[in-house]
Amino acid sequence: MNAFDVVVVGGGAAGLSAALVLVRAGRTVSVVDAGAPRNAPAEHSHGFLTRDGMPPPDLLAAGRAEVAGYGASLVDDTVTGIEPGFVLTLASGEHLRARRLLLATGLRDELPDVPGVRERWGRDLLHCPYCHGYEVRDRPLGVLGGTPDAVQHALLVRQWSSDVTMFAHTSPITSVEREQLAARGIRVVDGVVARLVVADDRLRGVELEDGSMIPRAAVFVRPSFVPNSGLLTGLGCQLDENGWVTHDVSGRTSVDGVWVAGNAADPRAQLITAAGQGSAAAIAINAHLVDEDVARAVADSRAARHTTSASPLPTSSS
Repeated sequence: MNAFDVVVVGGGAAGLSAALVLVRAGRTVSVVDAGAPRNAPAEHSHGFLTRDGMPPPDLLAAGRAEVAGYGASLVDDTVTGIEPGFVLTLASGEHLRARRLLLATGLRDELPDVPGVRERWGRDLLHCPYCHGYEVRDRPLGVLGGTPDAVQHALLVRQWSSDVTMFAHTSPITSVEREQLAARGIRVVDGVVARLVVADDRLRGVELEDGSMIPRAAVFVRPSFVPNSGLLTGLGCQLDENGWVTHDVSGRTSVDGVWVAGNAADPRAQLITAAGQGSAAAIAINAHLVDEDVARAVADSRAARHTTSASPLPTSSS
């Protein structure tokens, strides 16, 4: 069984950033990644200083190369379980042991069940205006209701275009919200959305159940975020009232020796935020290991002195 100071589960921005800090601190590190990043459908990553516009696979490949260059182990596999003592079982049957764990397992997006939504996800059916709003600025945009805080999302998207249509879909819109939307020049279209209209591999508009179609160049949606927390709950980590693992500012959870970073800890974290969280968690993990190393060294030193003092004095022969 391979043993490491730290095993990082999840090789996205948070996990790789943590691994980089830890391996540069002289720790033995393994990163286990299942190869299914949340941003895989997106053509480009944005908002990451010095890497703006880089395709997500290229960003991860560069990070993996940096981490591997310092000697970290990169394992393309899935963790299926974690036993006491931090023994990890992988789908391949391999086992790893860790002194500390960092789980950067991310989240999954639950999208409205509308034809075309999943197919256009990350292309012209978008979530984050900070990530993709600039690329569709000043164009006819839509916001699809049916998810939490859809109206607030529409008010945010208005920052990038003066032509925004709020599709109520299955979300009731209050009179106060309608007043806010109207004040910002956002059109409200009531009625259930039937599908996204696509032609020549481009979004053309939004079709309602009554057959009417409103042309749009891109549509935003605020999905429901569901943490990939199965391993965390299996370890006994405490969750808050919304189902997210509780942690301190460094990502330390309620289970000793377990940290969390990235979207598994913060559903709002963007790439650069997740990378920062990974770095902060790594520094805290290394400090925790240093404390353990010092305590162990002191105990060994005391035991050695006790053994020496208890040894009988050599006798001399005449």
